[in-house]
Amino acid sequence: MTRPQEVDTAQIRARYPDVFDRPASARLAMPAMIVAALAILVYGLVDLDFSPSRFFAGLSQLGWISVMMIPPDPGSSLPVYLKALGETLSIALLGTTLAAVFALPVSLLAARNIVPNILRFPVRRFLDSIRGVDTLIWALVWINVVGLGPFAGVLAIAVSDFGAFGKLFSEAIEGADQKQVEGIRASGGSALHEIRFGLMPQVLPVIAGQVLYFIESNTRSATIIGIVGAGGIGLQLAEQIRVLEWQKVSFLILMILVAVAAIDFISGKLRFAIIGRRAVA
Repeated sequence: MTRPQEVDTAQIRARYPDVFDRPASARLAMPAMIVAALAILVYGLVDLDFSPSRFFAGLSQLGWISVMMIPPDPGSSLPVYLKALGETLSIALLGTTLAAVFALPVSLLAARNIVPNILRFPVRRFLDSIRGVDTLIWALVWINVVGLGPFAGVLAIAVSDFGAFGKLFSEAIEGADQKQVEGIRASGGSALHEIRFGLMPQVLPVIAGQVLYFIESNTRSATIIGIVGAGGIGLQLAEQIRVLEWQKVSFLILMILVAVAAIDFISGKLRFAIIGRRAVA
């Protein structure tokens, strides 16, 4: 057996000085970031009046509420709850669909491989401004505009997702393979032909997968905005919490969990089918 060669540490250090002789600023950067993060955490806990005694005292209250939730019981309100759940699913589906329909043409104006930067920049900032406002805030705005009910919830989700879809769709368009576009251009196709036959067949499966995911996510969002008056099962949940009907609260929570799990299962199957079909194509 041959003996392994002895490593010349001095020669290696001389060859790679940046690795062995790092400046003090580089060596202290990570510890400084950790200390700064801990300092911010401690400051935030103090500023927000975090109290361990209050936290542990609240655990007993949480345990009492959990006991009062068992067993889940809708009482005589099951038909009302089923209708409210249907409203929530409709809000999520309609709001997401409207957002996708309106965001697709706008996303073309936000893609760098379609329009020049002078036109793309304001469209991007417009989408950023819409996306920067949370769905709950949009729900409060639309409730004051069109009144209480599911219509305000649909508009809130549609506007909020419009900004998110515009960004996601434009990024999918920018990441598309340009060889198909160049082939259509070389065969004499117009700019619309390049978009229709070169880009859209590539990005539509990606867009469909994103829309399916958002429908699942917006089912939870529709529940939250229902609490502030946008209809659906969230409104029923808020009312039962307000009157301390904990058995009905637990039943409503179970309904929401089952609905979200079912939508997640269905959307996952659909996304897999779309991706599989795209891979075969």
